[in-house]
Amino acid sequence: MTADGQAAASTIGRQIEVFAASTNGEINAAFESMMQKRTDALLIGTNVFFATRRVQFATLAARHKLPAMYFGRDFVEAGGLMSYGPNIDFLYRLNGIYVGRILKGEKPAELPVMQPTKLEFVINLQTARTLGIEVPPALLAIADEVIE
Repeated sequence: MTADGQAAASTIGRQIEVFAASTNGEINAAFESMMQKRTDALLIGTNVFFATRRVQFATLAARHKLPAMYFGRDFVEAGGLMSYGPNIDFLYRLNGIYVGRILKGEKPAELPVMQPTKLEFVINLQTARTLGIEVPPALLAIADEVIE
């Protein structure tokens, strides 16, 4: 967590704690620790290992009644509350552009780094109801997709 993030949290009277995990057991232990500390919400950072454990995260968050925000829509489709991150279909198109340029003779080392420019916000209303969360209409209005 950056110093800016910690400072922003403290201005609204919140504290950020970072948990790291690289095994299923460590994920379970992190959730137990969060429950002991009475954590209010969870933000899952971008991590390939976490992406392969999306069902585990969604299940544990629901079991512990912990609202969680994720980096990809796959988590929300697996039962997570909400996500904000790059549109995966768009990233696949970027990959195709790179491959096409390389096949036309461009050197990979000379290609510019391309960042995702299309982000999507997805909300799972069923999960919100399970958690007892009323999602404000203004938030629903800006969502790219709402899963009933």
